[in-house]
Amino acid sequence: MRQDNSGLYLARLARSRTDLLKVQTLRAKSFSGVSMAQKADAVDSKCTHVLIENTMTGGLVGSFRLMFLASGRDIEQSYSSQFYGLDALKVYKGALAEIGRFCIDPESDDPDVLRVAWGALAGFVEQHEIQMLIGCSSFKGIDPEPYHDAFARLKTSHLAPSKWMPSLKAPSVFPFAKQRGEVLNSKRALAQMPPLLRSYLLMGGWVSDHAVIDQAMNTLHVFTALEISTIPAARKRLLQANAIMIA
Repeated sequence: MRQDNSGLYLARLARSRTDLLKVQTLRAKSFSGVSMAQKADAVDSKCTHVLIENTMTGGLVGSFRLMFLASGRDIEQSYSSQFYGLDALKVYKGALAEIGRFCIDPESDDPDVLRVAWGALAGFVEQHEIQMLIGCSSFKGIDPEPYHDAFARLKTSHLAPSKWMPSLKAPSVFPFAKQRGEVLNSKRALAQMPPLLRSYLLMGGWVSDHAVIDQAMNTLHVFTALEISTIPAARKRLLQANAIMIA
């Protein structure tokens, strides 16, 4: 367990059923349209859960879960494999970590929460020698129109390498890579993206060529991955310097 440099936030692992209930309640608050019954799922029991708390108030301001996968052979255990055909990744030899249910309290607008989250992620990557981060990056709502510029930018600049490209699996998808949209405003494109996805892309991450329309979670999401070896050296040094070893 370690606080961030300012001392305002603390990242730690869930240690009890009460902690997990706090996490699941934040999900229900963060994902519009998610019922109390949907805030938990069968994957929770297979994951490590990280809480980010305000040390002044004790309130939960952020959370996410991590699933360790020893190699691509274990990819079918991941949450993402329910929605994406990930057979291409089965030959990946390095260790992977799936990030899921990433939430920041909608009432918090402090960018340091995301920074602390990345510090905790960096610590997990270092501790477990993770070579690839994977997960689903979610856009609120199931209508792609408000995210025109964001999807256009993903199409033109951030699609997965062909050797890793996920195939179609979900029954309802938005095949944005086949659309003729153009980026009308680059600044707006970034603003339309979830904060975690922006961070992935700045470090060289990539996405699937389609978004899954998830009615249950009331989201559009894209499969997202980041190979640790491809992170630019300067950004990797910054991540390592801010790594938080959580316990």
